[in-house]
Amino acid sequence: MDTFDYVIVGAGSAGSVLANRLSEDQGTTVCVLEAGPTDWHPYIHLPAGFIKTFYDTRINWCYAQEPGEGTAGRRIFSPRGKTLGGSSSINGHIYNRGQRSDFDTWAQYGNRSWGYADVLPYFRRMERRIGDGEDTYRGRDGALTVTDINWRDPLCEAFIAGAESLGIPRNKDYNGTTQEGVAYAQRTIHNGRRVSAATAFLRPAMKRPNVTVRTHAHVSCIVFEGRRAVGVRYAKGGRGGDITEVRARCEVILAGGAYNSPQLLQLSGVGPAALLQAHGVAVRHALEGVGEGLQDHYAPRSVARVKNAKSINERARGLNLALEALKWGFARRGILGLSPTLVYCFWHSGETAETSDLQLTFTPASYKEGEQGKLEDEPGMTVASWQQRPESRGYVRIRSSDPFAPPEIQTNYLAAELDKRVVVAGMKLARRLLASAPLAPYTAFEDYPGPKVQSDDEFLAAAAARGQTTFHPGCTCRMGPATDPAAVVDDRLRVHGLEALRVVDASIMPRMISANLNASTLMIADKASDFIRGRPAPEPAAV
Repeated sequence: MDTFDYVIVGAGSAGSVLANRLSEDQGTTVCVLEAGPTDWHPYIHLPAGFIKTFYDTRINWCYAQEPGEGTAGRRIFSPRGKTLGGSSSINGHIYNRGQRSDFDTWAQYGNRSWGYADVLPYFRRMERRIGDGEDTYRGRDGALTVTDINWRDPLCEAFIAGAESLGIPRNKDYNGTTQEGVAYAQRTIHNGRRVSAATAFLRPAMKRPNVTVRTHAHVSCIVFEGRRAVGVRYAKGGRGGDITEVRARCEVILAGGAYNSPQLLQLSGVGPAALLQAHGVAVRHALEGVGEGLQDHYAPRSVARVKNAKSINERARGLNLALEALKWGFARRGILGLSPTLVYCFWHSGETAETSDLQLTFTPASYKEGEQGKLEDEPGMTVASWQQRPESRGYVRIRSSDPFAPPEIQTNYLAAELDKRVVVAGMKLARRLLASAPLAPYTAFEDYPGPKVQSDDEFLAAAAARGQTTFHPGCTCRMGPATDPAAVVDDRLRVHGLEALRVVDASIMPRMISANLNASTLMIADKASDFIRGRPAPEPAAV
């Protein structure tokens, strides 16, 4: 039995940062356990390769959500990374921190030192920003390279102009003073290659003698002695593999993400007592909030057919694709070096919204119905619109005591009345953007939801029929004081009522933020590393 100071479960975004920071102390030993393989696959590193990794079960958990009323009875496909770098190795590359009010709200829930002024120094510390941005908000010397899209397209330019024609201003840096406005997306791509958490943080750490990374290690349970977590057991290669136990002198840290971390806690006897007993799992520590409170962004996608311009649909086929491959091979440019979303727009659903509560994305491409990531044959362009801060909550629950069975995932999209109203407002704004004067020369007709959809009920039905996850699950091991019955971890990310056990990933978010989750997950891990190492936090930012 091997023993390390820290055992980290999951080599994704959070686990990669933790391994890097904790191993800076040369006398500290760190073991990282990853259920998937190394990040060997070439499509991981090719930015456009996300289309290929989307359904690849070798490096993707390929979960499916439970059907619900908000999805018109459909099961929503929910990819999650299963490789070094986790979902940062298969995601859409977007770097989006959120709004200052997101983190100030976390602090108002009773979580000390989690306000915007407290977390901004961590965003800066880990970032190597190439492009516009005030140094008050942006970092220049970190390990994570963040760049602007340097590809220009007439459809993207017309969309931005169309947003301006509706009173939405250009914003040079939506990760700076304010998020509101329209801009080309910022992304974790550099020199035509993906910058994942593995390449930025884990790979450098793996060069140190005090770091051990074990792949194909499917963790099945946490080992306890009394109330103290002392290690984990894992099956090498998954079901049927040899069972191995590793011990932790100091702490066990769960970094498996919003689906896998609560699942592992429940399998280990930590969670809602009735759920555990129903599946024959002995209750070690009843904690009702484990797995509860799941939130995600739900996005209906509005599509228009394109004329007088070439969309990515045509560029990604036949001879055109061969030419694009040459561009990337020789110059690391062209559509193979792009993120799937090119333009971001943040705006209000109505006059009463204090800050932007809608996020809209534009891409000069369109995708087949029910087949995420697969381009259509006809030329098209797409606006995805979603509510930034949904109120609907769901859950992640074990289906049995089998550690290799996928969990039951129910997000309850559009269950809250406010969510319905805001999503409808987003679809109406998407229609106005696609019908704006600057886009008129390129718009043949609105394909979806189509001109017959006019009433709020019709828009809502269209959202339920075709909406999809934006791949931003969180909030299933929520951070909060012990007096909060829904809280799982305290504001140092220690599991309530247990010792030497933390959760460090997007599951600890008390509430969904106004952004994609990868940037904030990296921040959470960086901040947690200071808690674990006993290091003082940076001075709060003067903003």
